[in-house]
Amino acid sequence: MNSRDDWAVMVDLIEQIVGEDDLLSTAVSGVRAAVREVAPLTRADIAGHTRALLVASTRALAARRGPVEAELSFVEELAVTRAGQGVPIEAVLRAIHVAERAIWSRAREAAAANGIHPDLLLDARELYEDWAEAVRSRLIAAHRAAQAGQRHGASERTAVILRRLLAGGSAAGLAAAEAGLRVAGGLWVAVARTGGGVSTAELERVSRESGVAVIAPLDEFLVGVLDRPPSAVADGVVIGVAGPAEAEELATVHRLATAALTAAEATGYSGIVHIAQVAVPAALADRADLAAALLDRHGSALAALGANTDPVVRGVCAWLEADRDTDAAAKSLFVHANTVRNRVQRFSEVTGLDPHTTFGAMTAWWLCRAWLAWAA
Repeated sequence: MNSRDDWAVMVDLIEQIVGEDDLLSTAVSGVRAAVREVAPLTRADIAGHTRALLVASTRALAARRGPVEAELSFVEELAVTRAGQGVPIEAVLRAIHVAERAIWSRAREAAAANGIHPDLLLDARELYEDWAEAVRSRLIAAHRAAQAGQRHGASERTAVILRRLLAGGSAAGLAAAEAGLRVAGGLWVAVARTGGGVSTAELERVSRESGVAVIAPLDEFLVGVLDRPPSAVADGVVIGVAGPAEAEELATVHRLATAALTAAEATGYSGIVHIAQVAVPAALADRADLAAALLDRHGSALAALGANTDPVVRGVCAWLEADRDTDAAAKSLFVHANTVRNRVQRFSEVTGLDPHTTFGAMTAWWLCRAWLAWAA
């Protein structure tokens, strides 16, 4: 067999190895186990890039050449993708090395089993290393260029990381690793309203006392992702909190923390309010369609109260939110206790709801809150 035939056998063997069903799975599992920064990526993401690199390197070996521009363009795209995901270049190179080790280990075993001379396998490995060196150089340059283009001021960078965290999914897992968040015990989201007595510094204080936090303004809110629940806050301050949860679930946790804040403000809670403390009002506030149905059914009855609609509705709300304590409700409204009793009675007469019962109270409270929001 001449040298050309020998090389064809060598290439056929490598192509056979690359095509084996379990090789890609083994390589991906090895990468995720060995490289912490890459582990949060989906298996499909890692497998897709690994497969493309395997195919490209095999073609290069078959033609005994270095990488062509099309292959290097793919490498640049990989570098930009990983930079955007917050994966350091060192981790990218380690992941490639782990995959390479799995492939060449399989090649050595197969070459020995097929009687291929070790020198021929060594020639193939040296040619591959020449190809891989050019690939690594382009990968490093493209990754650095992508990072340079992504650089922002400290606050902008924090906001970028926060948005990646709140996006959930694999992007959140990578952002958590980049931010240094300890994810073993789950992550928390804290939400405060801008101008609601909570400054960024205050939220950072109560968050960082408990652990690492990523905090930035987001629309009309201050939002923080924390690896520990926040500590106590000053009197009158309201912070909605949800968690703990996996980084991939932070989009849902952010929504729940915002709902906790809104429900706490509506029901007079203050301090750090977990969504579980205000689950019922948060759930009711989330169903605008049902609130509209309530208003449609009872709106005309409330309207029949005329000028007394607002004081009656507020009286019922205050009474229910004071746990039906008439004196406490009267004090909060600056009226006599009998006035509160009369307003509750009048409300019951016009709506047919009995706020003294459990479900009657829930429906009455929801109706009153819906009316106040509509009238605002």
